[in-house]
Amino acid sequence: MDYNKKKKMLLAKKRVEELKGFYIHLAVYLAVNLMITTVKIIGSMGNGQSFLEAFWDFGTIAVWLFWGIGLVFHGLKVFSYNPFFNKDWEDRQIRKYMEKEKKESERYR
Repeated sequence: MDYNKKKKMLLAKKRVEELKGFYIHLAVYLAVNLMITTVKIIGSMGNGQSFLEAFWDFGTIAVWLFWGIGLVFHGLKVFSYNPFFNKDWEDRQIRKYMEKEKKESERYR
């Protein structure tokens, strides 16, 4: 197997592992949050709250919200979406530093 094909295979395996990690994270997120939500709602209803009051309580929603933010960032990384430091930004920075190095090397000649 030539070097490029081996490199592509390793990159593909790494990509599959990242996807697998994200989907496991998503499954755990759903399972754990459903369990926490169920326990929280049942406990709150036992203390006299209605289902809707227990459901819309911040304590019920907080874990979904904050863990969900982390899950979104994980997904953005895995699916290669980065609106701030995307490929164009990287290319511009590389060109900028190459120009800077070129000017500095010309200055010392």
